Amino acid sequence: MSMSMSSALRLALALAGLVAVAGCGRSVTSSSDVADKESNLEAWVAEVDKRPPPPLDPLPVMQQFESFEYAAQGLRDPFSRAFRDVGGSGPRPDANRPKQELENFPLDSLDMVGTIGSGRGLTALIKAPDKMTYKVRPGSYLGQNDGRVTSVSEDRVDLVELVTDGAGGWLERPASIALEDQ
Repeated sequence: MSMSMSSALRLALALAGLVAVAGCGRSVTSSSDVADKESNLEAWVAEVDKRPPPPLDPLPVMQQFESFEYAAQGLRDPFSRAFRDVGGSGPRPDANRPKQELENFPLDSLDMVGTIGSGRGLTALIKAPDKMTYKVRPGSYLGQNDGRVTSVSEDRVDLVELVTDGAGGWLERPASIALEDQ
């Protein structure tokens, strides 16, 4: 029987593959080897358990605080009804007063363009964003914060606005509109 060259080559490759696969395989250990390894592991765990634990870090030193006694017997109670009631004394906007035309515009959008008259009869001319010019005298209102005109001079209009104080009350805030340089 004659073997062809390709058959011999196939047989040699198959034999080489079988040897390679057999060499990569895991070696078989006996049950006595496994038992020795387990007993060594148990002995090591037992030895580690017998060791004393490492020392703990010391507890931090607690800082001593100085005690303070709050003695407020003679002071006003901040939780009393006087601080919570909105109906207290002080400035308030007049809800029944009819609004004037210049109260529709923010104060910073109004410009003083001149005056008419003299002395106590001095009247300021205020130009609004609607391009209309309005006459303003002491006692007039303008701006969106209930701004009441307190005085008119040749170069400015002084007023007092009412703004909330954040606690239910109102504060008076001075403001003015100066004559524009044209």
